[in-house]
Amino acid sequence: MNIKAVFFDIDGTLVSFKNHKMPASTKEALWQLHNNGIKIFIATGRFKDGLEVLGDIPFDGYITLNGQYCYTNKEVVYENFIEKEDLASLLEVLDEQPFPCGFTMKTGKIYNYKDKRVAEIHSITHNDDQPTGDLSRVLDEKVYQLMCFVSKQEEEKLLEKMPHCTSARWHPLFTDVTPLGGTKQLGIDKFLSYYNIDRQETMAFGDGGNDLQMLNHVAHGIAMGNGEEQLKQIAEYVCDDVDHDGIVKALRHYELIK
Repeated sequence: MNIKAVFFDIDGTLVSFKNHKMPASTKEALWQLHNNGIKIFIATGRFKDGLEVLGDIPFDGYITLNGQYCYTNKEVVYENFIEKEDLASLLEVLDEQPFPCGFTMKTGKIYNYKDKRVAEIHSITHNDDQPTGDLSRVLDEKVYQLMCFVSKQEEEKLLEKMPHCTSARWHPLFTDVTPLGGTKQLGIDKFLSYYNIDRQETMAFGDGGNDLQMLNHVAHGIAMGNGEEQLKQIAEYVCDDVDHDGIVKALRHYELIK
């Protein structure tokens, strides 16, 4: 099998929801891919400040914020941000019918307020302890992604007021709202062009709803055993879960590592 690029989600894929760490077996597998000349990439809803969990693994590129900010260790390859018109509409909604909302900007994330829903997600990701504060500045900065703690029904109503945005949900408590166009799928295409790699030479691993497009787009889409059922249904292969060496087993199945 001629695979030149493998893309990995983080939470629930590379990193366990149980202990918030990357298994030693997964680290070894990533190093083997790198040493075998296969390029490895991150494709995550996290931003740069949430990647410490990856340690010293030499990734060739990072698709962050579900595709809104893509970069190598040398340069930004692509960025996409929410239109001011949509942000203004959101601020009106938050004023009339408040719900916890995190705004991710290059300078960091800020919440309007937090409640037990935010605390529950932070207990899973260990990546949502950013401050609350004044939102007046968000209209003057690039906002790449929103973390909206709303139900599925509320999400649909919200998007009606934000026509230039889309959403991706990997947990019942919240959805990531991003500008149209920027997706993990687009991030993959940006890096394939950057490194001159054909899409038929790609593989991706994921576990959540925000990985659907990515697994459908690559040549070989792998769903984690702990992943959502809809993802497993469209995957080429379902491996074991993150806590039982799923990454290693899948890469060995495809004979990419020993």
